[in-house]
Amino acid sequence: MRLAENVAQKFRELPQVVAVALSGSRTAEVFDEKSDFDLYVYTTTEIPPEIRRRFAEEFADRIEINNQFWEPGDEWIEAHSGAGVDIMYRPPQWLEEQIERVLIKHQASVGYSTCFWHNLLTSKILFDRSGWLAELQQRARQPYPEPLRRAIIAKNYPILRCNISSYLHQIDCAAARHDLVSVHHRTAALLASYFDILFAVNRLPHPGEKRLAAFAKKFCAKRPEEMEAQIEQIIAAVAYPQTILPAVNKLLDDLEKLLMAEKLV
Repeated sequence: MRLAENVAQKFRELPQVVAVALSGSRTAEVFDEKSDFDLYVYTTTEIPPEIRRRFAEEFADRIEINNQFWEPGDEWIEAHSGAGVDIMYRPPQWLEEQIERVLIKHQASVGYSTCFWHNLLTSKILFDRSGWLAELQQRARQPYPEPLRRAIIAKNYPILRCNISSYLHQIDCAAARHDLVSVHHRTAALLASYFDILFAVNRLPHPGEKRLAAFAKKFCAKRPEEMEAQIEQIIAAVAYPQTILPAVNKLLDDLEKLLMAEKLV
């Protein structure tokens, strides 16, 4: 935590920086010694890359500045501890829009519908120039909206295996032609929607991409009893696509039973 605070101290010197927060695995109760420090810098204008490099050089030898693969950001390895530091830069308005999308407009996505809400809720604020981030975080601490819960299920449940172009159908086609890359791809997408539904059933914001089974086991009181074993069986079956369809169907059968018990389908 001291490392995150020291980095935040550097960014607070810049007038365009509105807030700095630590989030991700380090604040989600499922981190380990290999977890990165995910820092979010909310800024009204771009911080010049040369300034960001100068900050990084005070902490690290291995540095990547201005990565543009996902969100704009920097990555580096802290020299003393070897810990990874991932810094992402966001306009404040962008985060406000993400929160409005789910908590006011109740808009679902195909997988990961509420991950930015979770990101905000679990953020440890390290710097907040005017209190903007604390106020937004407080507004986000509200009960899970029932219309959002149902919207997530309505968007993600049909594409599991009901629709003509469902993930199950696509996995079946890919397995028939022994296209292992496509089997992997569609299986990952199916599991993304599966977990989006499961977290919605439990009225939990989605925690993101990592440790989903562990998070669900720890925090989802309502879940299929054999969920972990079924997911492990599916992952193992990806390399042997002739066995994957029964495993996927069993996973979805038990999810359907849960949704029916909750009167959500």
